[in-house]
Amino acid sequence: MTLAELIAQARTALDTAIGNRQREQDALVALRSDENLTEEAVREQVERRDAADAEVTRRQGALDELLAEEAREAEIAALQARNTPGAPPALPPYDQRHRVGQEERTYRPDQDRRGSNFERDVAAAFLGDYEARDRLARHMAEERAERGDQLVRAAGTGAFAGLVVPQYLTDLYAPAAAARRPFADACRPHDLPAQGMTVNLSRITTSTSTALQAAENTAVSETNIDDTLMTINVQTNAGQQTLSRQAIERGAGVEPVVLDDLFRRYATTLDSTLLNQATNGLTNVATSVAYTDATPTVAELYPKVLEGLSGVEAALLDMASGDNLAVMHSRRWYWMQNALSSTWPLVSQPGIAAQMGMTNLGTTYGSGVRGVLPNGTPVIVDNNVGTTLGAGTEDEIYLVDRNECHLWEDPSAPMYIRAEQPAAASLGVLMVVYGYFAYTHARYTQARKIAGTGLIAPTFTGV
Repeated sequence: MTLAELIAQARTALDTAIGNRQREQDALVALRSDENLTEEAVREQVERRDAADAEVTRRQGALDELLAEEAREAEIAALQARNTPGAPPALPPYDQRHRVGQEERTYRPDQDRRGSNFERDVAAAFLGDYEARDRLARHMAEERAERGDQLVRAAGTGAFAGLVVPQYLTDLYAPAAAARRPFADACRPHDLPAQGMTVNLSRITTSTSTALQAAENTAVSETNIDDTLMTINVQTNAGQQTLSRQAIERGAGVEPVVLDDLFRRYATTLDSTLLNQATNGLTNVATSVAYTDATPTVAELYPKVLEGLSGVEAALLDMASGDNLAVMHSRRWYWMQNALSSTWPLVSQPGIAAQMGMTNLGTTYGSGVRGVLPNGTPVIVDNNVGTTLGAGTEDEIYLVDRNECHLWEDPSAPMYIRAEQPAAASLGVLMVVYGYFAYTHARYTQARKIAGTGLIAPTFTGV
């Protein structure tokens, strides 16, 4: 085994040790949040975390020794070159040279038009090929440098930190359109605990009290505080696809195209669940603000928006962050923009001219806030909002405090499994994408929704 291979092996071992240490630390944090924990259990988990810490230190030391040896070998080679008559001067190590121009990409369309080298390295990396892992790592660094602002979430695996298929493999095909996850990305994010299939929160349901004392030396007000356990289920979002080996080996980039589509469906299902799931989805926990009108107009709708926002703040009182959101379907957003009027609000808002009905920020779908309402409330456009509600053609507008829309996700989700053995007899390859998540909008009864016949399928008449 060469020194370079030993270094690659040491890097992989260090990454594994760091991952193990993080899992032990996550387990310790989860244990400390358990109401029934014991000192002995915490002590045992701290010992396991410390042992994993020591392993990281040991692996780091081993890698440092190999890197030092590599540097020394380079010095010896340079010294030998200087003392050998007629020998050309030795080049410094690759990462210490000054270069002009652009480095060649690891995977290039002129050398690998069908993308087979990339797919071969993905398979080899799963089987422990360290050189393949190094090439994939270089490719990921190149992707982050050139397309960092376009990468949403890379698929996490135990062997390496994720893969993004080379752009030239995917830029010419037309993926199936997906609503993706605009609202989920706007929610308050949390890391999902490492263990367990529920997330438990304590809600104070009976508060203490104060009152004016009736007279000196008389009893003062006392109400015993009480809480209720709020249990939030961890859910599994998953999808699979079995491809023939012929499609993978004889097709052009088939596997990454399918993987990309699975990721799109994963994001859409997650977001739609947050909005539409029975019982816990936003549409089912939000308090309704009725807007009933056979000939709806934007001017009539806007007061309902303010009524809903008023309800959000009234429910939260001092827990209101003021970081409110309006979530709506794209058809409703464009309908609100189509209105024409010669009047404007009597109260101006910071940064918004009085003559403006609302501000369109010009961002694309799924890239964050699309615009701002006249009172300064940001708008999230999300096409997972239903359009067949109520009378059958209605959508809804949701008004929430962003900090009370909680979403727990595994930091590496969605995960990717590629298995060849289950379908080997039929020359099939099974691809599975999955992830765990939990959510709630009901820590406080704060969410509001505008619903009713005033939100039937819009007609664009300028009012």
